[in-house]
Amino acid sequence: MAKENEIKENIKQLVQDYFSLKTSEFIPGKTKIPLNVPSYGWEETYEAIESILTTWVTMGEKVEKFEKKFADYVGVENAVMVNSGSTANLLALSVLTNPVIDNRIQNGEEIITPALTWSTTVFPIINVNAMPVLVDVDPETYTIDTTEVEKAITDKTKAIMPVHILGNPCNMKEIVQIAEEHGLFVIEDCCEAHGAEINGKKVGSFGDISTFSFFFSHHISTIEGGMILSNNREYTELAKSLRAHGWIRELKDRNEISKKYKEIDERFLFINLGYNVRPTEIQGAFGIHQIKKLDKFIEIRRNNARYWAEKLKEYSDYLLLPKERSGTKHVWFGYPVTVKPTAPFTRKELVDFLEQKGIETRPIMAGNMAEQPAMKLFKYRKVGNLSNSKNIMRNAFFFGNHQGIGKAEREYIADSIGKFIEQKTKG
Repeated sequence: MAKENEIKENIKQLVQDYFSLKTSEFIPGKTKIPLNVPSYGWEETYEAIESILTTWVTMGEKVEKFEKKFADYVGVENAVMVNSGSTANLLALSVLTNPVIDNRIQNGEEIITPALTWSTTVFPIINVNAMPVLVDVDPETYTIDTTEVEKAITDKTKAIMPVHILGNPCNMKEIVQIAEEHGLFVIEDCCEAHGAEINGKKVGSFGDISTFSFFFSHHISTIEGGMILSNNREYTELAKSLRAHGWIRELKDRNEISKKYKEIDERFLFINLGYNVRPTEIQGAFGIHQIKKLDKFIEIRRNNARYWAEKLKEYSDYLLLPKERSGTKHVWFGYPVTVKPTAPFTRKELVDFLEQKGIETRPIMAGNMAEQPAMKLFKYRKVGNLSNSKNIMRNAFFFGNHQGIGKAEREYIADSIGKFIEQKTKG
């Protein structure tokens, strides 16, 4: 054992030494500014190696530890980690459509969600045999328009699934009020909004159930990974069972359940349908160190966004800049910009210019989901003409905003946008 500990300490020191070498200077015009850079360091790397050395690499104590830390951070009672944010959405919806849930969502019943989102908000609704109802978004916040939500409600509506897109909190006060008036579930998609707040309360703690993603490009990363949160113990216990085959192994009441079925080996006792969407201990190892860094990462993103808002406001005749609603804490997954239809240039021209300057860009998620060809294969409903979602799909984009962007990088981005606009508007 002494020799093993000595080797492990040597490995730890080597990992620290390796990461201490990974520094680089930003050279404007030569160094690329990517959408994201790795958010982990030696701590996460060594913790993962330590898991591998123990040979316990499947879901275990480190996953459970991260679940507890993340639930505490968001301010909810229960958390269930899974292998991706997309899976988190699928599992959350599988819980609310499961036969053991009172007033569950039935086949063909409707779930209202924004048209402007990522595919894995909408597709899991279809996966559980519910009907997506797509509504428009606010053009300044990019989040779901609550007036459109109210228009969308029918006697088939069973849930609202708002998306805190790009880290900007939705108007959860109005959404929760609408849901309570109509007896609807609220499923918060927080996959891009780790640490975002409304009046000091973190997103993910407003709905009946919420989801997060820890994909490589998100605020914190477990490489791949996701989380389901809820204050409803029944929902999270069911999620634990559905996460792993429908068996009882991780359930708090497993001993009581197994007594009812003494003729079945409790290790292989299945009480429901299930998937296999468990995370690994390596993902848990990353998470328990990443969560410590999240608030620092958020502050860097917020400082960058404040700088760009100030520098780019002089171009408001041509650009519609994002809005942080009063009383909220936007955590800026990226920095979005919409080119106004009256501008003397197109989104493509601006994006091409930035890419040539080494500034990576992306569309605003999947754009208007109603226009995606996959939607032609399945039943869905849309409310209104989704004009804002259509406009954002055609005229908006975002560039990177993360812990790897400092003073020099953010100034270069703003200066590049300014130079492009000056070229297009001079004379």
